[in-house]
Amino acid sequence: MKTINLTLQIWRQKDANSTGQFESYPAKDIDTAMSFLEMLDVVNERLTKEGKEPVAFDHDCREGICGMCGAVVNGQPHGHIKATTLCQLHMRHFNDGETIVIEPWRSTAFPVTKDLIVDRTAFDRIISAGGFISAKTGSAPEASAISIQQDKAELSMDAASCIGCGACVASCPNASAMLFTSAKVSHLNLLPQGRVEAKDRVTNMVKQMDEEGFGNCSNEYLCEDACPKEISVVNIARMNKEFRTASRS
Repeated sequence: MKTINLTLQIWRQKDANSTGQFESYPAKDIDTAMSFLEMLDVVNERLTKEGKEPVAFDHDCREGICGMCGAVVNGQPHGHIKATTLCQLHMRHFNDGETIVIEPWRSTAFPVTKDLIVDRTAFDRIISAGGFISAKTGSAPEASAISIQQDKAELSMDAASCIGCGACVASCPNASAMLFTSAKVSHLNLLPQGRVEAKDRVTNMVKQMDEEGFGNCSNEYLCEDACPKEISVVNIARMNKEFRTASRS
């Protein structure tokens, strides 16, 4: 078993109304087979034993699926390994004696609630604004009842892989949610079941995104680079086209 010793500079903030600051913590004898979150668990266990407040951070499945975890590690959302969520980032990618700076997503639309936890319910409201699709309920339809082009189905599935973690917002200098919103728009609008409400969907979701206070896209491409599911910025172009078409009608 290989172990390393680290120094953590972690953002600590009591609540949304408090002023936060970085605090330094030693992380000694960290097994390099641990995930980043398991390393934080070890640090928190030690803090608890010392009678100190543990570091608050979001997590759930720890399998890179749920989108709950997320922090900026040394200036990069989810850390420096591409296509990787924070829970999948392993300590073997860090060096003995290294100092790691850990902070929450930075966006007006993602207010910090405590330490590394931010309120991402703005994403929920954007999804809610997208409404529904027109599909019959009841018994399952025949698989071939609705013809869907293979390329459209694959593009829709690619967009649907977005887990809503918020790394795109954290990486963007404008704190834009265009990649997230466009993925959710593309997921449904590419399929025939979603075309009935397509114009209302893109209009309402873009409007809600703006109302939440997210910035606009300036084609930095940092969102695509930071996305753990490698969502393409092509979705942003597709959403802009859909939005222009909906605005003219």
